[in-house]
Amino acid sequence: MRLKIRSAIRSVLGLLLVLAAFPARASGQQPTGAGTQTAPAQPAAQNPAAVPAAPQKTTLADFAWLAGRWEGAWGPRVARQMWTAPKAGVMLGTFQLAENDKTLVLELFTLVEEPKGIKFNLRHFTPELMAWEKPGPTVLNLASADAKIFVFENPVDGQPKREILTRVDPDTYVARSEIAPDKGDLQATEITYHRQMESAPPKHRSRKFWTRQ
Repeated sequence: MRLKIRSAIRSVLGLLLVLAAFPARASGQQPTGAGTQTAPAQPAAQNPAAVPAAPQKTTLADFAWLAGRWEGAWGPRVARQMWTAPKAGVMLGTFQLAENDKTLVLELFTLVEEPKGIKFNLRHFTPELMAWEKPGPTVLNLASADAKIFVFENPVDGQPKREILTRVDPDTYVARSEIAPDKGDLQATEITYHRQMESAPPKHRSRKFWTRQ
C-alpha cells in the first residue's frame, strides 16, 4: 500500500514539474494568426559619417569667377580675354592675341550648360572675322572639375585635345591648351591670366555759367 502511495505521489510531482516547465518554454514565443499584431522590424541605425555624399553636379555657377577682363603674356604676345557672367545657361567669352600692335587671331567661345554637362565651344577668326575652323566650332566636354581645376576634352580630334583651366587665386588663372597632332608629340600652350580691374570713368567738371548783372 505504501509503495502504491509513493508511486502516485511521484507521478503527480512529475506531472507538476512538466506543467511548470511548459509555460517557461512557451513564453519565449509570440502568438501568430488572426487577431495578433507583429511589430515591424526596425532597420539598423546608419552612421551618417559612413554614408558617402553624392557628387555635386558642376554648373555654370562654378565658372562665375571667370566673368570680367583678363590679360596675359605668351612670349612677346599679349593675350586678352573677356567673359560675361552666367546668363540663361551661357557664358560668352572673347580672346585677342596681338604682337607689335598687330592682331594675330581672334577667338569666340561659349560655356553652355546642358542636361549632360558643361560644353566648351570655341572658334578662331581672322581680324576680318573669317573662320579658321571651316566645318564648324570645336566642342569640348567637361571631363572633370573641382574647386580649382576644370578639364575639358575633345571627343572628336586633337585640335585641341584638351583645355584646362586652373584657378590660382581670385585674380589669377592659367589656361592650358593641348594639341594632339596626327603625327608628332603633344603640343601644349600655357598662358597665365591676371584680372584687369575696371577703371572708374573720368569725372567731368561741371561748368558754371556766369551772367552779367
